[in-house]
Amino acid sequence: MGKKLDRITPELESFINNQKIFFVATAAETGTVNLSPKGMDSFRILGPDRVMWLNVTGSGNETAAHLLQNDRITVMFCAFEGKPLILRLYGHGKAYHPADAEWHEYAPLFPPFEGARQLIDIQIHLVQTSCGMAVPFMDYDREREELNAWARKQGPGGIQDYWSRKNMASIDGFDTGIFASTPTDESK
Repeated sequence: MGKKLDRITPELESFINNQKIFFVATAAETGTVNLSPKGMDSFRILGPDRVMWLNVTGSGNETAAHLLQNDRITVMFCAFEGKPLILRLYGHGKAYHPADAEWHEYAPLFPPFEGARQLIDIQIHLVQTSCGMAVPFMDYDREREELNAWARKQGPGGIQDYWSRKNMASIDGFDTGIFASTPTDESK
């Protein structure tokens, strides 16, 4: 059944790399807990205790806001085919935005999505597996293209405008830091 580990094993890395969807959960100290499905080619394993995902523009921006308040984050994968498995990665996350130096270091690891808005860097402190025997079998058909098409239609200026209108605060009113940048050594 379930196991607790301090790192991603090669077997679990293979499992992660074959998944088409994952789920991210965050929460500030107060307010709403957020749980979001994520897809596309947006998840990378940087090491046995570090992962990163490219967060694209959406109707909300809860994860980034929560990480500024409280850096706890959980990522969950489920086996919808093959051997049953649920995998949770518990850790502490940090969001990097296009104005941050880290963005330029890590963004090349991902496809160039028009609406990319944050890289979420997660230092893992616990890897947990559980049986997943109640998760149904489901078939993968294809990726949805609507979000990428929408972002291309908006163009960079339209995306920035959308962020200004829809992505600067969480539903609880917390700042998302979307236009902030972390200081570099030159600006300190």
